[in-house]
Formats: sequence, structure tokens, C-alpha cells
Amino acid sequence: MAPRLRFAAVTLFPEIFEAITRFGISRRAFETGISALTAHNPRDFTTDRYKTIDDRPFGGGPGMVMMPEPLEKAIDAAVQAAQVENQPPKVIYLSPQGVPLTDGLVRELAQHKSLVFVCGRYEGIDERVIQRKIDLEVSIGDFVVSGGELPAMMLMDAVLRYQPGVLNDTQSAEEDSFATGLLDCPHYTRPEVYKDCVVPDVLLSGNHEKIRVWRLTESLKRTKDRRPDLLKGRAFSKEEAQLLKKLEQSGE
Repeated sequence: MAPRLRFAAVTLFPEIFEAITRFGISRRAFETGISALTAHNPRDFTTDRYKTIDDRPFGGGPGMVMMPEPLEKAIDAAVQAAQVENQPPKVIYLSPQGVPLTDGLVRELAQHKSLVFVCGRYEGIDERVIQRKIDLEVSIGDFVVSGGELPAMMLMDAVLRYQPGVLNDTQSAEEDSFATGLLDCPHYTRPEVYKDCVVPDVLLSGNHEKIRVWRLTESLKRTKDRRPDLLKGRAFSKEEAQLLKKLEQSGE
């Protein structure tokens, strides 16, 4: 059976991706054939004896920039390896200048059959490659890391969670933080009392409706306290609006 979702990564460090293919929940996706991943190193597409893939930036400045030709050839190889039914994959460059990574974007990307991730290093990649080959630039946050590999694996993992058969509980992805536009509620497990801290009585009641309302209330409260920006412009359900009003009246 062909993989439901094909990944390809353009990277100077292919071995890094063992972290997502060999461990955790994502491992199941690759072992069962739900997903497949190939890695393509720009150094394999160089023509000089030193396998040079970077050079100084025009105009001066610190650092080095990844050269266009070997990078573009590696992207072409990744696209060919990842394409499904003659449909080219979406090519994503992990970049601080990209659009913010959100659950909505993850859901959208999870609908694709193939994705190529371009992992930059140094000061970035030649702008002409972005103009010629990149479909979407994505940022995982307002900070900088040493390369695009970790952001790429974060995005892969997020996308895989929406693939049927990856999670044991099909509701897990739908109940995570951001999946409903709210932060997740608190969670507890055994023992009922841990170092004088007790599990809320409602969770021990067996009353599923009361538990559902408690969880929704706690999600609203946590979102209001920690990420009020998520509530701006939100289309609240009647129940959510009533619960939020009670929270505000109680001063919580």
C-alpha cells in the first residue's frame, strides 16, 4: 500500500530526521506505511572536490549563504521523490520570515498528499531559490534556531497527528490545545491525592456532562488568562458565551 502522505526533506544533516522516524508516535506512522520520508543533501549535488554549498553574501555582512545551484538541484530531486500521481508536492521553506505556524495551517497541510521541507542553514538561502522553488515560507515562532531541521520535524509531527491511524485515540488530535481554538483544560491521573494535591471532585463524579462542562470552562479560563488574543474575534457558541460571562462575574 502506498503511503498516504509523503515527506521529503532538503537538508545538510539527513541523520537528524531519525528523531522523527525512529521514536515516539511519529515512528508508528513510518513503520506502518502511513507516511514515508526521504532526505536529500545539497552536498550530493555539488561539482567541486570540496562539496561547497555556501558562500559569502553579496554586499558584505556576517555569515554565509547557501548557494542556489546545489540547493535547487536537491529540491528538484526531493520534489520528484515526493510527488504522488504526477501531482507536485507543496514545497515549504522553514524561515523566520514565514507565515506563523498555526493549527489552521497544520490542518490545511495535512490534506496534502506530499510535502517537501527545505531546511536552511547559516544566514539562509539565496533569495532566487525562494522565488523560483518555494511555495510557502513557514515560521514556528519569533525566534531563530540554527537550522530548519527542528522546525521541519515539528511541522511533520503536527501534520502526522491529523492522519488517520497515527494516534491510538482518534479524538486526541481534536481535543488538543488550539484544535478548538482554545487552550486545553488541565489533566489528572492516578493517584487521586499527590503530595496533598487532590483531583477535582467533578472528574471523579462519573457524570460525563458535568465533566464536559468543567473541561470547557477550564479551557476558556486558561485561554482568557494565558492567551487572551485567541478569544479576540472568536465566534463563541451560546454555551461558551454563558460560561465566559460566569467567569468574568466571578472574577476568575
